[in-house]
Amino acid sequence: MLDKALNYIKFSYAPYSKFKVACILIASNGIEEKEFYGVNVENASYGLTICAERVAIFKAISEGYNKLLKMYLVAVDENNNEVLNIMPCGACRQVIFEFSDSLKIITRSGEFDIKELLPFGFKILNL
Repeated sequence: MLDKALNYIKFSYAPYSKFKVACILIASNGIEEKEFYGVNVENASYGLTICAERVAIFKAISEGYNKLLKMYLVAVDENNNEVLNIMPCGACRQVIFEFSDSLKIITRSGEFDIKELLPFGFKILNL
């Protein structure tokens, strides 16, 4: 699946950072599982940039697939070399936690549980 995700890097829009990220999210609607793809999309106004992880999550949620199961995450640098130690940013970790406190994130470096990456994540029920 990581190699499959790497095929989506070509759709990344990263003219500013030159750091391209792609992911495949496996999500369920309670009946079936489906793959959702995401790439990072940058903007000259950096605050409007969106990460690959959030693109995939928002696509899944918007289609009724609200049970997030696994995420395969890859990246390449400005020289098109694969970055092996890619991890979701803090904003993505919180978005992931909002929808799943058990999502598995799979990279070339291994498999990680969102609770490991965001041990104090919160949901509105926790406030």
